[in-house]
Amino acid sequence: MPERDTPATRIPTIFFGHGNPMNALHDNAWTRGWAAIGQRLPRPRAVLSVSAHWYVPDTAVTAMAAPRTIHDFGGFPRELFEVQYPAPGDLELVRRVRELLRPLDVRADVSWGLDHGTWSVLRHVYPDADVPVVQLSIDESQPPSFHYGLGRMLRPLRDEGILLIGSGDVVHNLHSYAWGRHPVEPFDWAQRFEATARELIVQGDHATLTNYEALGRDAELSIPTPDHYLPLLYVLGASDPGEPVSFPIEGMDGGSISMLSVQFG
Repeated sequence: MPERDTPATRIPTIFFGHGNPMNALHDNAWTRGWAAIGQRLPRPRAVLSVSAHWYVPDTAVTAMAAPRTIHDFGGFPRELFEVQYPAPGDLELVRRVRELLRPLDVRADVSWGLDHGTWSVLRHVYPDADVPVVQLSIDESQPPSFHYGLGRMLRPLRDEGILLIGSGDVVHNLHSYAWGRHPVEPFDWAQRFEATARELIVQGDHATLTNYEALGRDAELSIPTPDHYLPLLYVLGASDPGEPVSFPIEGMDGGSISMLSVQFG
């Protein structure tokens, strides 16, 4: 395991739009953007990742020394299933997360690992897999305000050398996604909702972003299921009021998947 020097400065918190699993293998504007983020960030002691793809009926953390690489998809080339991301776990971070989230009973999980919401991004951010990684599940039985609240409770980790990331998509509608090889224009409702979300993020209006269902038809089409949107709420919760926000990566894939990244700090 690499030497773990806690950075002198506060670590940013970042939401990544991870998009298609094939981004794990691709060299494109989005993956180059992920690599650039890894190069300019202060090196963290470890990563705590909230991935859209660990969406279960409770809150859990991966509590193993060597989390496995999970290929939680189908119908992709063999090359993608051969990818391994052998980042170590971090049992001290597991302990700290469980402590911060008390009195919530956070389950110590030894069966999950790192799903593609985490490793498809991190293999570009930290290609040597030399930064420890712990995943935190999303409790599917809880409302959005619960997830925003957990982000707030986890905020102290940023001062302890931990990079808290969310991995999902602000707009994620696979029913409308163009799977062909040719680029397509984004749907108007996808563009409008992403623009609305960006504006609300800049304004610091976390209440409206948390109560996203009140944003109408564009939100309904952009977030047909909450799993890919909820990781954003953890990052919003972990931010400070008035903290500088940037959007280091932008774009829409397949007409209905937002690749927007949101960074605080």
